[in-house]
Amino acid sequence: MIVTTGNDIAGRGVVQYLGIVRGVVVRSTSVVSGITGGLKSLFGGNISEYETVCDEARQHAFERMVDHAKKVRADAIIGMRYDATEFVQGATEVLAYGTAVKLSN
Repeated sequence: MIVTTGNDIAGRGVVQYLGIVRGVVVRSTSVVSGITGGLKSLFGGNISEYETVCDEARQHAFERMVDHAKKVRADAIIGMRYDATEFVQGATEVLAYGTAVKLSN
């Protein structure tokens, strides 16, 4: 599956737009990661415990988006983006989305 943040794919034309595809994941940190990350935040710098949770959430959302695109028989996803929203303290929704398309040969 070709996935790009661009609106076109070099050498291939879009012949059909299949609609928006998305993958959603809601994550929170574990108690241990939350405490460790909270303590690290007092001193500044990168907080690897939070970074790991964020990276895994983005990867899972991406995979779910690609699965959605496969279900609609897309050849590619263009205009791919991520969005994140903390909707309750400690729980964040990560959304990967883009436009599923059919490509010319």
